[in-house]
Amino acid sequence: MLEPKLFHDVLRERHSVRSFLPTPVPDEVLRAVLEDAQLAPSNCNTQPWQMHIVSGAKRDELSQAILADDDAGHNTPDFSFALSDFHGPYSERARSQGAAYYEAIGVRREAIEDRRTAARLNLSFFGAPHVALLFMPSFGDNVRVAGDIGMYGQTFLLSLTAHGLGGIPQTMLGFYADTIRKVLGVDPSLKMLFGVSFGYPDEAHAANAYRICKAPIEESLTFHQ
Repeated sequence: MLEPKLFHDVLRERHSVRSFLPTPVPDEVLRAVLEDAQLAPSNCNTQPWQMHIVSGAKRDELSQAILADDDAGHNTPDFSFALSDFHGPYSERARSQGAAYYEAIGVRREAIEDRRTAARLNLSFFGAPHVALLFMPSFGDNVRVAGDIGMYGQTFLLSLTAHGLGGIPQTMLGFYADTIRKVLGVDPSLKMLFGVSFGYPDEAHAANAYRICKAPIEESLTFHQ
Protein backbone atom coordinates (compact mmCIF):
# COMPACT_ATOMS: atom_id res chain seq x y z
CA MET A 1 0.00 0.00 0.00
CA LEU A 2 1.25 3.50 -0.82
CA GLU A 3 2.25 5.76 2.02
CA PRO A 4 -0.17 8.71 2.31
CA LYS A 5 1.17 11.89 0.68
CA LEU A 6 0.83 15.38 2.08
CA PHE A 7 -1.54 17.61 0.12
CA HIS A 8 1.32 20.10 -0.34
CA ASP A 9 3.37 17.39 -2.04
CA VAL A 10 0.51 16.11 -4.20
CA LEU A 11 -0.10 19.59 -5.59
CA ARG A 12 3.54 19.99 -6.55
CA GLU A 13 3.95 16.49 -7.94
CA ARG A 14 0.90 16.69 -10.22
CA HIS A 15 1.78 17.53 -13.81
CA SER A 16 0.43 16.70 -17.24
CA VAL A 17 1.77 13.26 -18.15
CA ARG A 18 2.32 12.72 -21.89
CA SER A 19 3.65 9.17 -21.97
CA PHE A 20 2.31 6.17 -20.05
CA LEU A 21 3.18 2.58 -19.33
CA PRO A 22 0.68 0.04 -20.74
CA THR A 23 0.02 -1.36 -17.25
CA PRO A 24 -3.72 -1.15 -16.41
CA VAL A 25 -4.80 0.50 -13.18
CA PRO A 26 -6.21 -2.08 -10.74
CA ASP A 27 -9.96 -1.80 -10.21
CA GLU A 28 -9.65 -1.10 -6.50
CA VAL A 29 -7.21 1.77 -7.09
CA LEU A 30 -9.42 3.29 -9.77
CA ARG A 31 -12.43 2.97 -7.49
CA ALA A 32 -10.57 4.83 -4.72
CA VAL A 33 -9.66 7.65 -7.12
CA LEU A 34 -13.25 7.97 -8.32
CA GLU A 35 -14.56 8.05 -4.75
CA ASP A 36 -12.18 10.95 -4.07
CA ALA A 37 -13.34 12.79 -7.19
CA GLN A 38 -16.98 12.35 -6.17
CA LEU A 39 -16.29 14.62 -3.17
CA ALA A 40 -15.76 17.64 -5.46
CA PRO A 41 -17.99 20.66 -4.82
CA SER A 42 -20.72 21.74 -7.22
CA ASN A 43 -23.36 24.44 -7.54
CA CYS A 44 -26.33 23.57 -5.29
CA ASN A 45 -24.81 20.07 -4.94
CA THR A 46 -26.07 19.20 -8.42
CA GLN A 47 -23.02 16.96 -9.09
CA PRO A 48 -23.51 17.32 -12.86
CA TRP A 49 -20.49 15.30 -14.00
CA GLN A 50 -21.02 12.21 -16.14
CA MET A 51 -17.74 10.29 -16.45
CA HIS A 52 -17.14 7.60 -19.07
CA ILE A 53 -13.93 5.57 -18.57
CA VAL A 54 -12.70 3.62 -21.57
CA SER A 55 -10.15 0.80 -21.47
CA GLY A 56 -9.05 -2.28 -23.39
CA ALA A 57 -10.50 -3.02 -26.82
CA LYS A 58 -13.04 -0.21 -26.56
CA ARG A 59 -10.22 2.25 -25.90
CA ASP A 60 -8.50 1.10 -29.11
CA GLU A 61 -11.74 1.34 -31.09
CA LEU A 62 -12.34 4.86 -29.82
CA SER A 63 -8.82 6.01 -30.66
CA GLN A 64 -9.08 4.62 -34.20
CA ALA A 65 -12.40 6.39 -34.75
CA ILE A 66 -11.03 9.72 -33.52
CA LEU A 67 -7.87 9.39 -35.63
CA ALA A 68 -9.99 8.62 -38.70
CA ASP A 69 -12.07 11.76 -38.14
CA ASP A 70 -8.90 13.78 -37.63
CA ASP A 71 -7.58 12.48 -40.96
CA ALA A 72 -10.86 13.56 -42.56
CA GLY A 73 -10.77 16.97 -40.91
CA HIS A 74 -14.09 16.20 -39.21
CA ASN A 75 -14.40 18.11 -35.92
CA THR A 76 -17.58 18.21 -33.82
CA PRO A 77 -16.83 20.24 -30.66
CA ASP A 78 -19.64 21.12 -28.28
CA PHE A 79 -17.77 24.24 -27.14
CA SER A 80 -15.55 26.63 -29.04
CA PHE A 81 -11.78 26.69 -28.61
CA ALA A 82 -9.05 28.48 -30.54
CA LEU A 83 -5.55 29.43 -29.46
CA SER A 84 -6.00 32.65 -31.44
CA ASP A 85 -8.64 33.73 -28.90
CA PHE A 86 -5.96 34.12 -26.23
CA HIS A 87 -4.34 37.52 -25.82
CA GLY A 88 -1.74 39.24 -23.69
CA PRO A 89 -0.16 37.15 -20.90
CA TYR A 90 -2.55 34.27 -21.59
CA SER A 91 -1.25 33.93 -25.13
CA GLU A 92 2.34 34.21 -23.92
CA ARG A 93 1.84 31.43 -21.37
CA ALA A 94 0.27 29.16 -24.00
CA ARG A 95 3.17 29.73 -26.40
CA SER A 96 5.72 29.13 -23.64
CA GLN A 97 4.10 25.83 -22.69
CA GLY A 98 4.06 24.61 -26.29
CA ALA A 99 7.67 25.63 -26.84
CA ALA A 100 8.83 23.86 -23.67
CA TYR A 101 7.03 20.64 -24.59
CA TYR A 102 8.30 20.48 -28.17
CA GLU A 103 11.83 21.29 -27.03
CA ALA A 104 11.64 18.47 -24.45
CA ILE A 105 10.67 15.89 -27.07
CA GLY A 106 13.14 17.23 -29.66
CA VAL A 107 10.67 18.69 -32.17
CA ARG A 108 11.87 21.86 -33.90
CA ARG A 109 9.50 24.81 -34.35
CA GLU A 110 9.79 24.70 -38.14
CA ALA A 111 9.15 20.92 -38.32
CA ILE A 112 5.44 21.25 -39.08
CA GLU A 113 4.77 17.57 -39.81
CA ASP A 114 6.63 16.46 -36.68
CA ARG A 115 4.55 18.89 -34.63
CA ARG A 116 1.36 17.48 -36.13
CA THR A 117 2.49 13.95 -35.31
CA ALA A 118 3.21 15.01 -31.74
CA ALA A 119 -0.18 16.72 -31.43
CA ARG A 120 -1.96 13.58 -32.68
CA LEU A 121 -0.57 11.65 -29.71
CA ASN A 122 -3.54 13.23 -27.89
CA LEU A 123 -5.80 11.07 -30.05
CA SER A 124 -4.10 7.83 -29.05
CA PHE A 125 -4.26 8.99 -25.42
CA PHE A 126 -0.46 9.27 -25.17
CA GLY A 127 -0.33 5.50 -24.80
CA ALA A 128 -2.39 5.51 -21.59
CA PRO A 129 -4.38 2.32 -20.93
CA HIS A 130 -7.39 4.37 -19.83
CA VAL A 131 -9.13 7.56 -20.87
CA ALA A 132 -11.87 9.35 -18.95
CA LEU A 133 -14.36 11.48 -20.90
CA LEU A 134 -16.18 14.15 -18.92
CA PHE A 135 -19.70 14.95 -20.07
CA MET A 136 -22.17 17.43 -18.65
CA PRO A 137 -25.87 18.26 -18.93
CA SER A 138 -26.69 21.63 -20.46
CA PHE A 139 -28.14 24.24 -18.09
CA GLY A 140 -28.43 27.93 -18.97
CA ASP A 141 -25.22 29.29 -20.48
CA ASN A 142 -23.30 26.23 -19.14
CA VAL A 143 -20.65 28.35 -17.39
CA ARG A 144 -21.46 27.18 -13.87
CA VAL A 145 -21.86 23.57 -14.98
CA ALA A 146 -18.46 23.73 -16.71
CA GLY A 147 -16.99 25.13 -13.51
CA ASP A 148 -18.35 22.14 -11.60
CA ILE A 149 -16.81 19.77 -14.16
CA GLY A 150 -13.49 21.57 -13.77
CA MET A 151 -13.54 21.11 -10.00
CA TYR A 152 -14.38 17.43 -10.43
CA GLY A 153 -11.61 17.03 -12.99
CA GLN A 154 -9.01 18.69 -10.75
CA THR A 155 -10.00 16.49 -7.81
CA PHE A 156 -9.69 13.44 -10.06
CA LEU A 157 -6.23 14.53 -11.25
CA LEU A 158 -4.98 15.20 -7.72
CA SER A 159 -6.24 11.83 -6.52
CA LEU A 160 -4.47 10.12 -9.43
CA THR A 161 -1.22 11.72 -8.25
CA ALA A 162 -1.87 10.76 -4.63
CA HIS A 163 -2.27 7.13 -5.74
CA GLY A 164 1.01 7.05 -7.70
CA LEU A 165 -0.70 7.56 -11.08
CA GLY A 166 -0.66 10.36 -13.62
CA GLY A 167 -3.08 12.02 -15.99
CA ILE A 168 -3.42 14.77 -18.55
CA PRO A 169 -6.54 16.90 -19.16
CA GLN A 170 -7.13 17.10 -22.93
CA THR A 171 -9.28 19.80 -24.49
CA MET A 172 -8.39 18.33 -27.90
CA LEU A 173 -10.53 15.25 -27.26
CA GLY A 174 -13.53 17.53 -27.05
CA PHE A 175 -13.08 18.36 -30.74
CA TYR A 176 -14.51 14.90 -31.51
CA ALA A 177 -17.55 14.96 -29.24
CA ASP A 178 -19.98 13.42 -31.75
CA THR A 179 -17.51 10.64 -32.60
CA ILE A 180 -17.05 9.80 -28.93
CA ARG A 181 -20.77 9.86 -28.22
CA LYS A 182 -21.39 7.53 -31.16
CA VAL A 183 -18.71 4.98 -30.23
CA LEU A 184 -19.71 4.94 -26.55
CA GLY A 185 -23.47 5.29 -27.00
CA VAL A 186 -23.64 8.51 -24.96
CA ASP A 187 -26.90 10.46 -24.87
CA PRO A 188 -26.65 13.38 -27.35
CA SER A 189 -28.05 15.73 -24.70
CA LEU A 190 -24.80 15.39 -22.73
CA LYS A 191 -22.08 17.80 -23.81
CA MET A 192 -18.41 16.83 -23.71
CA LEU A 193 -16.02 19.28 -22.09
CA PHE A 194 -12.67 17.45 -22.04
CA GLY A 195 -10.99 14.10 -21.49
CA VAL A 196 -8.27 12.82 -19.17
CA SER A 197 -5.87 10.10 -20.29
CA PHE A 198 -4.45 8.37 -17.23
CA GLY A 199 -2.39 5.48 -15.93
CA TYR A 200 1.14 4.87 -14.68
CA PRO A 201 3.60 7.47 -16.03
CA ASP A 202 6.53 6.38 -18.16
CA GLU A 203 9.09 8.27 -16.08
CA ALA A 204 11.89 7.55 -18.55
CA HIS A 205 10.18 9.35 -21.46
CA ALA A 206 11.44 12.84 -22.37
CA ALA A 207 7.86 14.17 -22.49
CA ASN A 208 7.61 13.66 -18.73
CA ALA A 209 10.97 15.19 -17.86
CA TYR A 210 10.09 18.85 -18.25
CA ARG A 211 7.97 21.06 -16.00
CA ILE A 212 6.26 24.31 -16.86
CA CYS A 213 6.50 27.40 -14.69
CA LYS A 214 3.50 28.89 -12.95
CA ALA A 215 3.06 32.64 -12.79
CA PRO A 216 3.69 34.33 -9.43
CA ILE A 217 0.48 34.84 -7.49
CA GLU A 218 0.84 38.61 -7.84
CA GLU A 219 -0.12 38.32 -11.52
CA SER A 220 -3.60 37.07 -10.70
CA LEU A 221 -4.30 38.31 -7.19
CA THR A 222 -5.72 41.53 -5.78
CA PHE A 223 -6.24 42.12 -2.07
CA HIS A 224 -9.03 44.44 -0.90
CA GLN A 225 -9.10 45.76 2.69
